[in-house]
Amino acid sequence: MTTESTQFDLFSNGGEATGSPPLSPSPVAPTHSTEENCTSLEDLARDCGNCQRCALASTRTHVVISRGNPLAQLMLIGEGPGQHEDETGLPFVGRAGRLLDQILASVGFDQEQDIYICNVVKCRPPGNRKPTPEEMARCRPWLQWQIQLVNPAVVLLAGSTAMTGVLGIKTGITKMRGQWIERDGRAYMPVFHPSFLLRNASRHKGDPKWLTWEDFKAVRARLDKLEASAQSRETLH
Repeated sequence: MTTESTQFDLFSNGGEATGSPPLSPSPVAPTHSTEENCTSLEDLARDCGNCQRCALASTRTHVVISRGNPLAQLMLIGEGPGQHEDETGLPFVGRAGRLLDQILASVGFDQEQDIYICNVVKCRPPGNRKPTPEEMARCRPWLQWQIQLVNPAVVLLAGSTAMTGVLGIKTGITKMRGQWIERDGRAYMPVFHPSFLLRNASRHKGDPKWLTWEDFKAVRARLDKLEASAQSRETLH
């Protein structure tokens, strides 16, 4: 079992900081023929790679689509790529990403097998600025298809941008974090973005890092319960 002292060690590294802009009230369903032809994540990756819907396409190095296991029952959605992500083509690989991996490990999640990670926008806003509402709206159909194709049971929304973009909730992340929101057959939980944790170094009980560890433990427990239920059904059959 992970102890509180172990948790302090797992939250010891620093990282990048990004903000969370508002989005339009609710996600939109894909309506363009390109998304309608996305029947697999391979199709999605190909079409995202060719996407020119907004000005971010002209400044990107790589389209940043995902990392992790597309068969995982857990998905995490962040805001958008930073410099390291743009350079590598993978989300959450900078200091904030390393902290995320430590948090996952602290509750027994394997970063390669137990989670699928992506962002609201797939291209880096120049200078790591916040993506604009228009940029997020242009990219939202890709995200909607990602969610449908991966079909996770649990979705973590890292930061206000992800929470608003996916669920249309504009309440502050501090009030919403740690709450389960049931929608469309999935369980969503808003959590603090790792970059926010890096700007809040305290590891004391009740502070953001401690609260985030508690949130991830709750996610671990929920997924364990779902797995146990699935195994029980298989045994009965």
